[in-house]
Amino acid sequence: MVVSLLLSANNPTVGSPVSPMSDISETRAALGRDILVMALVGIAHFSSHFFQLALAPLFPHLRDAFDVSYATLGSVATTFYLASGICQAFAGILVDRYGARPMLLGGIATMATCIGLSGVVSEFWMLYPLAVLAGIGNSVFHPADFSLLSSQVSKPRLGRAYGVHAFSGTAGYAVAPLLIGGIAAAFDWRTALIAAGLLGWGVVVLLVRFGHELAGDVVPVQRTEAALPISYARLIATPAIMMGFTYFLLTAAAGIGFQTFSTASLVELYGVPLNVAVSALTAYLGASAAGILLGGVLADRTDRYALVATLGLGTCATLMLVVASGWLSFAAVIAAVAMAGLAQGITAPSRDILIKGVTPKGATGKVFGFVYSGLDAGSTLAPVMFGFLLDHHATTLVFAVIGALFAAAILSVLSVARREAAMD
Repeated sequence: MVVSLLLSANNPTVGSPVSPMSDISETRAALGRDILVMALVGIAHFSSHFFQLALAPLFPHLRDAFDVSYATLGSVATTFYLASGICQAFAGILVDRYGARPMLLGGIATMATCIGLSGVVSEFWMLYPLAVLAGIGNSVFHPADFSLLSSQVSKPRLGRAYGVHAFSGTAGYAVAPLLIGGIAAAFDWRTALIAAGLLGWGVVVLLVRFGHELAGDVVPVQRTEAALPISYARLIATPAIMMGFTYFLLTAAAGIGFQTFSTASLVELYGVPLNVAVSALTAYLGASAAGILLGGVLADRTDRYALVATLGLGTCATLMLVVASGWLSFAAVIAAVAMAGLAQGITAPSRDILIKGVTPKGATGKVFGFVYSGLDAGSTLAPVMFGFLLDHHATTLVFAVIGALFAAAILSVLSVARREAAMD
């Protein structure tokens, strides 16, 4: 329903005053195909993020079952993200060579199987190889998803396609704790993980059932003459693509810093109870999700993607610095972080279109696989840095550094935009 509403808004082709009947039929067919492709890719991305948080809500149960510390449990998540980050940079090669659809199906099937098997392990160490395999499965989603969307969704609706894609991932994060935690409370943690794995295989069946809509995703790289002279090493070493990677590293570090440490920092900086402080994080995440959808519509109405991304990041950075001052009432803090989340969310579709603009033909998987591996890099580095600041009660610096990271990402946007302009 979200996809249909977004696509019906400001549709530039529907309702042409003198279109022949055949043109109207073709337009409606194209719209229907765009909706279906976006929905299928969105469901796949939802599944990826859902599985990423499958274990986290069960940590208290796993701690009691295996008599391990939370730090040890956290190392399983670290193993997952390291495997995903390392492999994602290269998964795009396979996507461009063999096509996105088989890689996407393989990724979902691998993650679903690993999560399901996690529910039947008898020893804690068995979770580590499953985490590695699940991370490898997770590595294919960004290169495969963006290859499918870029090649199959009509250009006038591409911004909204990227927006729905990002929103679907956010929704996966939101649903996982509720569903998996609820099943564990009603039954047990093993049942919750097995059920999650079965749900994942249900998604595989769905994508196979409608797989013909995703079959013509990309031309394999060996058939794309324009892509042959460009080696992978040379491709990712280009300044614009390196700046794309840097953008994701910086914004991921800032986002993880806020999501993980803002609540504890606000308790100390503003002297509010924990249950009150967490409302700021809820406001940020909710507004960010809304901003992603709004940004998709905006990206289809303008071609000034760099301006949209720059203003969004600048607004977010400024508001974080204001929060760092400690001068606001807490009601004003909630309003400020909500506005920051909205601004940050709006940038996402324009950012992805900018990356697409500097991507050589036939290399979508490689480029998006590499630049999005910056998310895993930033997510790995940020907890150590922000944890150090919080351990030393430098709560003002927590928000100041978050703001500085968002501001630094503006330079990456401008660098990518200059390269895109030079290619036009």
